[in-house]
Amino acid sequence: MFVRIVKLSFHEKHIPEFLANFDLNKEKIRNFEGCRFLELYRDKTNTNIFFTYSYWNTEADLEAYRHSELFKNVWSKTKPLFNNKPEAWSVDKVASLK
Repeated sequence: MFVRIVKLSFHEKHIPEFLANFDLNKEKIRNFEGCRFLELYRDKTNTNIFFTYSYWNTEADLEAYRHSELFKNVWSKTKPLFNNKPEAWSVDKVASLK
């Protein structure tokens, strides 16, 4: 399992559109084969910046999602809303405390 972190920065006027599209698709993304967890965060200071955290079983699962019609549909509606280039990291969890 690994974690995918994506930083998304939007024009303020497009945030409601992004949130509506995320809300419409979040269950489909979460239930995509190999996705074990999905969260959306919003920066407390720069409220036009969001982060998605998703847990994936394998790199192949993430790649399958990234080449799926679901991703293409979500991305085609999200990409025009950005005010900065998105950033993404694939990381391994080293420690988790509860």
